Amino acid sequence: MTDREVEALGGQAPAGGADDPEAKSARQPAGRDVLGARLRASVRGEVALDATARALHTMDASNYRRVPLAVVAPVDAEDVAAVLAVCREEQVPVVPRGGGTSIAGQATGTGVVLDFTRHMNRILAVDPEAGTALVQPGVVLDRLQEAAAPHGLRFGPDPSTHSRCTLGGMIGNNSCGSHSVAWGTTADSVRRLDVLGSDGRARRLAQGWTDAPAGLRELVEGELALLRTGFPELPRRISGYALDAMLPENGTDLARAFCGSEGTLGVLTEAEVALVRPPAARVLAVLGYPDESDAAEAAPALLPYGPMTVEGMAADLVPPGTTGLPRGGAWLFVEVGGESPAEARAHAERLVRAAGTPHCLVVSDPAGQRALWRIREDASGTATRLPESAGGGEAWPGWEDCAVPPARLAAYLRDFRALLAEHGLRGTPYGHFGDGCIHVRIDFDLMSHQGVRSFRLFSEELAKAVVAHGGSLSGEHGDGQARAELLPTMYGPHLVRLFERTKSLWDPADLLNPGMLVRPAPLDSNLRFDVLPRRPVDVAFGYPHDNGDFSAAVRRCVGVAKCRTDTADSGVMCPSFRATGEEEHSTRGRARLLHEMLAGEVITDGWRSTEVRDALDLCLSCKGCRSDCPVGVDMATYKAEFLHHHYEGRLRPAAHYALGRLPRWLRLVHGLRLTRPVNALAAVGPFAALAKRLGGISAERALPVLPAETFTRWWRRGLRRASGGRRGGAVRRLQAGRTVILWPDTFTDHLSPQVGRAAVEVLRDAGLECLVPEKVCCGLTYVSTGQLDGARAVLRRTLDRMEPYLQTGAPVVVLEPSCAAALRTDLVELLGEDPRARTLADSVLTFAQALEQYAPGWRPPRLDRPVAGQTHCHQHAVLGDAAERRLRERAGLTGELSGGCCGLAGNFGFERGHEDVSRACAEEQLLPSVRQSPPDTVLLADGFSCRTQLDQLGGVEGRHLAEVLAEGLGEVEGSAGV
Repeated sequence: MTDREVEALGGQAPAGGADDPEAKSARQPAGRDVLGARLRASVRGEVALDATARALHTMDASNYRRVPLAVVAPVDAEDVAAVLAVCREEQVPVVPRGGGTSIAGQATGTGVVLDFTRHMNRILAVDPEAGTALVQPGVVLDRLQEAAAPHGLRFGPDPSTHSRCTLGGMIGNNSCGSHSVAWGTTADSVRRLDVLGSDGRARRLAQGWTDAPAGLRELVEGELALLRTGFPELPRRISGYALDAMLPENGTDLARAFCGSEGTLGVLTEAEVALVRPPAARVLAVLGYPDESDAAEAAPALLPYGPMTVEGMAADLVPPGTTGLPRGGAWLFVEVGGESPAEARAHAERLVRAAGTPHCLVVSDPAGQRALWRIREDASGTATRLPESAGGGEAWPGWEDCAVPPARLAAYLRDFRALLAEHGLRGTPYGHFGDGCIHVRIDFDLMSHQGVRSFRLFSEELAKAVVAHGGSLSGEHGDGQARAELLPTMYGPHLVRLFERTKSLWDPADLLNPGMLVRPAPLDSNLRFDVLPRRPVDVAFGYPHDNGDFSAAVRRCVGVAKCRTDTADSGVMCPSFRATGEEEHSTRGRARLLHEMLAGEVITDGWRSTEVRDALDLCLSCKGCRSDCPVGVDMATYKAEFLHHHYEGRLRPAAHYALGRLPRWLRLVHGLRLTRPVNALAAVGPFAALAKRLGGISAERALPVLPAETFTRWWRRGLRRASGGRRGGAVRRLQAGRTVILWPDTFTDHLSPQVGRAAVEVLRDAGLECLVPEKVCCGLTYVSTGQLDGARAVLRRTLDRMEPYLQTGAPVVVLEPSCAAALRTDLVELLGEDPRARTLADSVLTFAQALEQYAPGWRPPRLDRPVAGQTHCHQHAVLGDAAERRLRERAGLTGELSGGCCGLAGNFGFERGHEDVSRACAEEQLLPSVRQSPPDTVLLADGFSCRTQLDQLGGVEGRHLAEVLAEGLGEVEGSAGV
């Protein structure tokens, strides 16, 4: 049998032997076209065999990669049965998949991937009296929690991926989460499972032998001694099959035994799960320790006090600038409950006294607790990039979640650290200290042959260390391909052979997720890095955080899928996914397509790929992923890079010329004093329609009305009046002291000059004099459309014009958040070789930052009004809005601005074909927040796009903070500004 045929079957040869021609013929996989035709004839759900669908499902959140033949989104159990029937006849493997966040490789496969998230994602019933819920496998955990919450209930296990992981995936992996100290693993919460076997038979699994595969009872009863002695006793034993759950003293629980089987025994179609009643009040205690070993030593002593969580993490995993944690090099996050806030707090204080550490924080406020928990939950992504203190660099899963008895945790951590040092590796442990379960990402070199050999050697030695401490190779994420090969080290050959016999009884055709758990593929095969280029790709951006390597930048996405959440409760990422629900429109999906583009196997056209282009087309370039993604994926930059290469030497879409070069056209119109005729023509329907059609602009969009006078022209008039008609001397005035450079961005200068005039008035009232350079541009519109050669040319001219100003060290105040973000980030990444680029980037301040830093004693007008509107997504992602929040508070502007993205996002919402997504983004948070506001609410929107979206979709006027403050100071019309 050829290597390719073996790979197509999940990494194992036919049962008849590799040299058996009859067996080889019997196991020959179907061709993709034949398979697709049969599936489409049998299945009511979607059947996808195109390159995009296959590329999106080559990986999960692990180190592994397999290319599927097809992806099917079944509508119901009948569809699942039909898929199994076709695949059984065609001898094609089947891989059930939920959110694709598995870390051991079990959600990847070479046959048909079943995607349950599209249709089989319903909560069928919640029974508050019985304390149970009936769910389909594609239900996201957070949706179940929302459905249970009105009844005072919840599902106990809660992995850090709770906003996107599915119940089916949790059952497949026997997931746990931070509350396992109180509520155990998923297996502890399962009551009944409906599954389909590879033979098509439906089974209802619960306690007792009903619906058990033939021969299973005899197998168990014939191996009672081995089953009673072969499994270690610890709270987080996830590795292997839970065959001991079928012992009579354990209730002969087939549903529990099925949990953690990773889709290798049957396909789940429905589950009845138990819900728990959490305490009425919770308090979080955060305890500081010198390092994680000290924290691990302390954790077991806290368990008698009945905590709900005992989570640990070290300082290396805390992002720079994070505040709110007590002193220490490591922390325990310990949550306790009570029937009242007072009782919960008293519970926490008793536990803190018992802990004995002087560095502690007790938080009762739910918002404060959520902020602290977010630090811990993001560690699974943060850990994939080593901190600068540890030399930076990439780190990978593989030994992500070993577990030992809690009392052995500190000793195990010392041995683990010693083994890392022996192999010259680095990693920062964190995880569920109360259960003895440790997560860690390690800086394996998985790009070289020697590095992969070292990965194998380390894995083999660490497995022995875990077992020596009485532990389990997996304490949460399952074995998959990452650890299954080493199960004999933990269980011995006899029990592993029993696993194989069990698999054969459930799945005699070896159809379900082959290569996982039993007869596994080697842990160092199918690595997702194998297909990537070994030399840096020639690119335009500098990628300074990835050593200039575009491949390394794409590798940042490890698949934890925080971008796949369907609400924007925290952050911005990823608005297009929330609008469409399609994987290809998530940050992870786009990163997967770029990975496959670099690999060249599924997506074969490189930079010319239409699959990648189409997926990136709905990326709003909001930069939300730059801050919200735990590993800092910057899809806006990757999109600009791709478009630069994709259209190199070719005709671009009309919108790239019309909107991407907008600064040029606006400067031309105002320079030739054509604003009146242009506005007049734009007001005539047929002319406007023609202009929009030629420019690739949506017919639904109104063209902005151009002001008669630009901001810079207004500024020059005032400057001439103040200097008696003389020109020049502007830069010399910068030496005077309290002077700032007010950046005339394209949007302020040519489309919203009133914002610039208002800013001048406010800055003057604060005692700051302004100077306005001319003919400067941040290049944003060129960058967002991938015209990077043009962007470089624009930015070089800008640096030439700004050089005299930069030499003075004066701050550069930028009113438009997107332009400020471009100067802070894109400028340096495109012109990193020019030291002036860094100087300018470091000089950029927002309006509120400038007032706070250079006029700290200024008192803004007291307005005492509520506000609504939106924080600009670029401000959220790159600049931060803390100064804006403080300025609003000082001015008496009360209330919170919405998150998310307005959906216009510069050129995006104006481009033809983006109307639906643009409106969906606005309707997610921005427009509802405005509709729900009282009549006297001030609508704040510092970005021109946000104000335009409010105007065109909401019929309301949004204003820049500078305009609102200037109005509070008095009339600004006619002010000379100098």
